[in-house]
Amino acid sequence: MIDLSLRVLRTDIGGMPLEWIGFEEAVKLDCLGQVLYPMGRILYTVNGGINARSGHQSRIEVHSIICTAGRSRSHLKRLPNYAPPLNNVTLFRRDGNLCLYCGQRFNHDSLSRDHVAPLSRGGRDIWQNVVTSCKRCNHHKGDRMPEEAGMELVAVPFVPTHAEYIFLSGRTILADQMEFLLAHFPRNSPLHQRIDGYAVKTTTSPSQA
Repeated sequence: MIDLSLRVLRTDIGGMPLEWIGFEEAVKLDCLGQVLYPMGRILYTVNGGINARSGHQSRIEVHSIICTAGRSRSHLKRLPNYAPPLNNVTLFRRDGNLCLYCGQRFNHDSLSRDHVAPLSRGGRDIWQNVVTSCKRCNHHKGDRMPEEAGMELVAVPFVPTHAEYIFLSGRTILADQMEFLLAHFPRNSPLHQRIDGYAVKTTTSPSQA
């Protein structure tokens, strides 16, 4: 059975990871001549119509990573003050589904976003001031600073780079996509130690779509 849920990693002309796209968008980019070259394995082979003149059927191979042309603002994502959008899915994945107070791992439904410096105390809803917390620890900390509640963080919150954010926002990441993204992580990224907790999938043969 064809697994059409697999996503394609799109990059700019310089190889900077940009976003995840579906196979339909990848086919559209190919038809528009925007795909410069593929860098990953073949995920799907899409068969099109029959050419009336040649009698041949068109065929497009969709790869797991594609380098695309066109104007890109990806250089802005390399600026020191760049911060990707903050949401709970990527926050929990950044912290490896660990409560950064008690150090235990929980499923998504048992986790919450905690502001290290509470909003009522002037804290901000930004990557540097939020951590993954189990609901019990979050309730115990309440509206206090960690030291006031007698609690310590087991890891320091950090702002993901854009490449790290693309990784964190991926659903199921293929092995070649993982390898490509890892090459764009900062050398001292905490995510290097947290990779094992993420879903990695391999493919053996292309699918027909």
